[in-house]
Amino acid sequence: MQTDQIKSLVVDALDDMKAQNITELDVRGRTSVTDWMIIATGTSNRHVAAVAGNVEEKSKHAGLRPNGTEGRAASDWVLIDLGDVVVHVMTDQARHFYDLERLWGEPEDSGEPEEDNE
Repeated sequence: MQTDQIKSLVVDALDDMKAQNITELDVRGRTSVTDWMIIATGTSNRHVAAVAGNVEEKSKHAGLRPNGTEGRAASDWVLIDLGDVVVHVMTDQARHFYDLERLWGEPEDSGEPEEDNE
């Protein structure tokens, strides 16, 4: 399954369960672990668990076996590793605390010219 197909499947599975603030982050070149992170917010721990379960179910139904799932016990942040795509389903509180978009998003322009090391 191609990366774009995996991303589409994940976004559809998240949307089916009414996950909020679905964000796709291109992390190619910033980590060797994955190419894309998809982050979504659940309204409660139960909702996070249900949303993550739907992503796993839809992935398996499409013939894609997750490499691993972490955080199901606490359910404030569940990570599903689909290889080229890693899915993070988080409560609003966890999402704000860990702020993955800031950590893995595009670097902000400081307004300072870059030094030329020649």
